[in-house]
Amino acid sequence: MLSISYATIDDFEYVSSYGAHLSKTELEMKVRDKRCYILRVDHKSVGIMRFNLIFDFIPFLTLLYLDEPYRKKGYGTEAMAHWENEMRKLGHKMIMTSTQVDEDAQHFYRKIGYKDMGAIVMDIPPYEQPLEMFMGKAL
Repeated sequence: MLSISYATIDDFEYVSSYGAHLSKTELEMKVRDKRCYILRVDHKSVGIMRFNLIFDFIPFLTLLYLDEPYRKKGYGTEAMAHWENEMRKLGHKMIMTSTQVDEDAQHFYRKIGYKDMGAIVMDIPPYEQPLEMFMGKAL
């Protein structure tokens, strides 16, 4: 059974293992501001979910990651439903996320009701990557 809780300082090592590109200060703020969740199965940490506010008012999921053995078992869908409900309780009317066009995550997000909302080209070193597509969902 999946349990989802806000990350705490006790989870910092685990949180850090999924945020190598983020500063320690940024990761600490994510934990402090309750913008990071730990996903657990049978009390074992198996994934992480983080978000920001894009434009300062729309919740934007920046990371949903489940360890390989825990994928395709419904945990991602359950984690997203949890996050969406939390954002709804906070009064948000819309949520967003993004994924690279060469990643399979776009299919997952569409399956749970997200729609394509545009894309950006990131071609400035050192941030070059395939096209980043934005997806959103009304709450």
